[in-house]
Amino acid sequence: MREGARSALSSIAGIEVVGTAGDAVELMKVLEELVPDAALLDVRMPPTHRTEGIDAAHVIRRRWPAMGVVILSQFDDPEYALELLRDGSNGRGYLLKERLGAPLQLAEALREVAAGGSILDPKVVDGLLEAQRRRSRSRLHGLTEREHEVLGLMAGGRTNAAIARTLTLSERAVEKHINAIFRKLGLSEELDTNHRVAAVLFFLQRQTT
Repeated sequence: MREGARSALSSIAGIEVVGTAGDAVELMKVLEELVPDAALLDVRMPPTHRTEGIDAAHVIRRRWPAMGVVILSQFDDPEYALELLRDGSNGRGYLLKERLGAPLQLAEALREVAAGGSILDPKVVDGLLEAQRRRSRSRLHGLTEREHEVLGLMAGGRTNAAIARTLTLSERAVEKHINAIFRKLGLSEELDTNHRVAAVLFFLQRQTT
């Protein structure tokens, strides 16, 4: 795979492959010597074939902040991408290995991260969105029937007083239900978030999935 990527990229105008490495230790030596604009890494490298590529990306960020990194992986699991981006997305990319069959796309990704941008494989983005939808659905499942009713009326733009009239409740009871909704949706500790808007977004996400 390494030789295939080298050959494919070398054929593209404006791309110069200055070195290759077979494991994480050799990689660091090559980077130290050549300091390229960007590095293309396998997510798994010797010796353990686990997450050496992502671990190396974090080291590169610390030692060469301006160096771009693109991780190639056979896994569209969003957790790998999130781990890569945990300290920021600038100069970082995560693509599936099937992109090796499209060297122009690969070259464009390398140019993007070398310029400080970021890029994620569309399949990984889909996985991230689906994971967010699952979290939203699981939180909504924890609401009682009455809380669902209250949240639905909130989504319809009703004030607490209007919700109280619709459900024949006191405004104090409505406030208690709303506070319970915020707590169950994990919004109570979000100091910089409009809790009512965030709760409605959870509800609307559920309606569109």
